[in-house]
Amino acid sequence: MKLRRRQRERLSLGIQYLVFVAIIVAVLAAADWGRLADAFFRVDIIESMFPTIITVALRNTILYTVGAFAFGLVFGTILALMRLSRVAPYRWLATAYIELFRGLPALLVLFLVGYGIPIAFPEREIPGGVFGSIAIGLGLTAAAYMAETIRAGIQAVPKGQMEAARTLGMSHVTAMRTIVIPQAFRIVIPPLTNELILLTKDSSLAYVLGVTASTIEVTKFGRDMLNDRVNATPLLVAGLAYLVITLPLSQVVRRLELRYAKAR
Repeated sequence: MKLRRRQRERLSLGIQYLVFVAIIVAVLAAADWGRLADAFFRVDIIESMFPTIITVALRNTILYTVGAFAFGLVFGTILALMRLSRVAPYRWLATAYIELFRGLPALLVLFLVGYGIPIAFPEREIPGGVFGSIAIGLGLTAAAYMAETIRAGIQAVPKGQMEAARTLGMSHVTAMRTIVIPQAFRIVIPPLTNELILLTKDSSLAYVLGVTASTIEVTKFGRDMLNDRVNATPLLVAGLAYLVITLPLSQVVRRLELRYAKAR
């Protein structure tokens, strides 16, 4: 019997669903759930991780992320304005910085900030101790990416906005500060939120600076528990702790993108 086009499409779709369900069932049936539960879902280990993973590790992860994001946002905005400057040396300097720090691993930058600056300036200390070092170390790399995002946002603002402001008698600086940059930030909020999610995960590199019990973050906490209990359950709990932060942020990004798409 010859099928119509719509019937063939429905049949194809049904077969695809059937194959998908069959693969999932086969994987679930083949897994050794007893060994998995013993390796990743030990309730006694999960209970021993609370409340420290929330009150210390997750709190520090959030603090490191917020500090690095704030530093990166301010420094990235300055770099973006330098990239758009009519003064050539500013453009050259900002371009060189962005290309350099986008090419270096965040771990290396964090290491250089944590150990290189104290060696170079033995009489001075980074404000905030370990927190300041992590915020600056992660923020230096994040600023390079944010600078390009903010620059794109500024260039996306219609030139007529600047021309209208100048016609009203505003100086170039005032027009940028009150008209162009606020509109640019509305445009780049979704990609900047993505950068916040990346920084949340990059905060796991803080261990390179030798964090203590009071400055420990989620990944180091999970790894220490893994070595202590010789079981992978702490790593699973640490991963879930990151999801507590990143999943709501992902939803925020999605909503902002939809709102911005409707506004256009």
